[in-house]
Amino acid sequence: MNDELKSLEIALRRIPGCLRSGARMAVISFHSLEDRRVKEAFLADEHLKILTRRPVRPEEKEIAANPRARSAKLRVAEKR
Repeated sequence: MNDELKSLEIALRRIPGCLRSGARMAVISFHSLEDRRVKEAFLADEHLKILTRRPVRPEEKEIAANPRARSAKLRVAEKR
């Protein structure tokens, strides 16, 4: 809508270059299109080691307390 996906792609390309070796990058996405772009960016960058094989999802207790967390997915990568 407001070029959010394009902005996300730009950030995913630039952020790894700002990280020191051993630093971690965590991204929370709320939509499948966002999550796909995060996953693909992590896989495409040879300087990143993916730490979350599958995205971390909120537990039922958290969803009950905050229903908007239902769609959240967390992915983490570490710079080599």
